[in-house]
Amino acid sequence: MQTYTEIEITLESTNPSLVTEMLWELEPLGIEDITGNKIKLYFPGDFISTALREYLDKLIAESLLASYTLTETILENKNWNEEWEKTITVNKISDTFVIKPSFRDYEAASGEIVLTIDPKMSFGTGEHQTTKLMILALEKYCKPGDTILDIGTGTGVLAIAAIKLGAASAIAFDNDEWCNENGKENCQQNNVENLVEIRTAELHDIPEKDFSIVIANIQRNPLLELSDQIAAKAKSGGIVLLSGLLREDEPVILEKYSFHGLKKIATNTMDEWISLVFIKE
Repeated sequence: MQTYTEIEITLESTNPSLVTEMLWELEPLGIEDITGNKIKLYFPGDFISTALREYLDKLIAESLLASYTLTETILENKNWNEEWEKTITVNKISDTFVIKPSFRDYEAASGEIVLTIDPKMSFGTGEHQTTKLMILALEKYCKPGDTILDIGTGTGVLAIAAIKLGAASAIAFDNDEWCNENGKENCQQNNVENLVEIRTAELHDIPEKDFSIVIANIQRNPLLELSDQIAAKAKSGGIVLLSGLLREDEPVILEKYSFHGLKKIATNTMDEWISLVFIKE
């Protein structure tokens, strides 16, 4: 009988939800949030946790994690697709947008835009505050005819939302092959595959520039490292939307992006998370 490894992790972190999101990079079959600082990861077979421990040690070195403990348990086979589907619900983001998985029914109210997003191992289901903040920002700043660059696209949800708001085209990329496959599937489900180009790439691989709106819902460190490249991709008068940030990240992000010719025009908050809106002068 096929077995699975359940690893329970107790985290000491100021931002456990961010750590949980980052752990998807190890490609577990699933992640279950037990409490605010305790999660369970599931892996196929007799999983060896060395890579997981190395990853957690790296997060400690980056000051994203203070400490952790692991407990491993071998489990018999489960219907993992069924277990995963139990955790994905319909998310009403605003009066305009609702995000739902393909296996949930939802009858749209008048004026609602329903996005069908199956996340698989990619980030962006509408549950996290940063996804909501970015969609709300797009509602305000995205105009018909805009061109979009979506950096670290995950499920493709932000690029898809922009097209539904009238954007003319979007290039959406991630450095993960899984996101490429998932993004393309979600574009097809929302009938925007001819307007959203999904790529597997790093930012320096994208030759296009002069975008109306540049979106980056990633994390503080890559946002700092890529600040010059991100700023260079927006056209004069273009909008740059950033998230994946905590309230305390704002000063250092402002300093960095102001240096590259961007002027902050809004800060939006949801719980401990923020999004920042810049215009390129």
